[in-house]
This record gives sequence, structure tokens and C-alpha cells, in this order.
Amino acid sequence: MTLSIVIPVYNEKATLAALLRAVEGVALPGMEKEIIIVDDGSQDGTREMLERLSGAYNILYQDKNRGKGAALRRGFAKASGGIILIQDADLEYDPAEYLNLLSPILNGRAEVVYGSRFVTHHPRRVLYFYHYLANKLLTFISNLFSGINLTDVEVGYKVFKREALMEILPHLTAKRFGIELELTAEAARHKFRIYEVGISYHGRTYEEGKKIGWRDGVAALWHVVGYNLFRSCNKEQRP
Repeated sequence: MTLSIVIPVYNEKATLAALLRAVEGVALPGMEKEIIIVDDGSQDGTREMLERLSGAYNILYQDKNRGKGAALRRGFAKASGGIILIQDADLEYDPAEYLNLLSPILNGRAEVVYGSRFVTHHPRRVLYFYHYLANKLLTFISNLFSGINLTDVEVGYKVFKREALMEILPHLTAKRFGIELELTAEAARHKFRIYEVGISYHGRTYEEGKKIGWRDGVAALWHVVGYNLFRSCNKEQRP
């Protein structure tokens, strides 16, 4: 079995090399790793770094910054593995926890697995209260419309069986951080079996390079309603 690891990258020169070493170092008995990196128009030297790694990884380049959602959709379309995992490039999430995340799928209990920063015994860096509050509000509203009971809808670690992700991929349209809410709405709409697994979290401050801002939070309030109420489950629908 192959695990496809899709890594959206935007201006992550400072962390990308360490992240790739961590991903490469994860032992997955009986599994191969397919690493797909999507550079989303980086301008800090990340693209030049990736060009030097072109023979080692499957690297895709966006012609300009189009957002995390657009990068993920392109990476998903390229993935060939039986399981597909989203990995941010900023070192906030630890690849050493892959086996825990994969376990519900490998055991045949789930089609989708979410990490959770809030239901966990792992260490979690304490940061911004208003980010925590916004995430809780978005998770509550998402659960209200979708009818499921997640604890961390905005988490970066999301894992899918290939069949599940390919079923919802034609419906995905989000360009930026709304992809987290759109993936959740589609997973709930298609009634996939979803599990949560507690993860560690090593969050960054804005000074350390964190990118999501208040505008994304405001947009997310619309996304969580729009993706749950105003989208059909027509399998012929295309972005």
C-alpha cells in the first residue's frame, strides 16, 4: 500500500527542509510513501529550494499564489496512493504521529480521519485565545449543519481513503483556508465513517510565520454555512 502525502507550500523556506527530513524519517511498515509538494507561488526562496530537489519528490508549481485549497486540489488529483494525507509544511504538526492517524483506516473502521488538538494527551503549544475561540465557534457551527460531532474542524491533519477522496474531489472548489470546512461538509454529506485521533500541536506565532488571519476567520463563517447548505451532492458537479 502507498501513502500519498500532499504538502501545500507557500513561503516555507525556513521549515521545509526539516519537515521533509521528518516525513522521510517516519517508518511505515508495509507501506511506501509518495510525497507530493505543491508550491503555491512562493517568493521567499522556497521555489528555488524545491527546484534543487526536483529528482527526489513529485513537485508541482502553481503559476501564482492561489491559496491552500487550490494547492490541495491539485495535489489530490496527482496522488496515486490508497491513503492520502494532508501535511502542512510549517512544522506545526508532527509526522511521527502518522501511524496513529492511519490506524482507523488500516483497521477498516474509517474512510476519513481527522487529527484533534483538543482531545489529546499529546503536548499542545498555548497560543492565541481568539484563534481557539474562533475554531470552537466554527467547529460548533459546522457540526450544527453537518450533524457530526468533530472537536477540531480546522485541524491541518486530515487523512482519506483514496475512494472517499476521489468521490468528493469533483465537488471541491475552495481556494484558500475554506478547504478545511468544505472537506468536512463533503465528508459528512457522503456519510463516510469519520474518526478523530488526538495529536500534538506546535503552533507558530505571526512573528514565526503564521499566515491565517482575521479575514480568513470572517470568510470561514460564510464558508461553513455555504458549503453545508448551498451545495448539492450531484456526482456530476464539477468545480
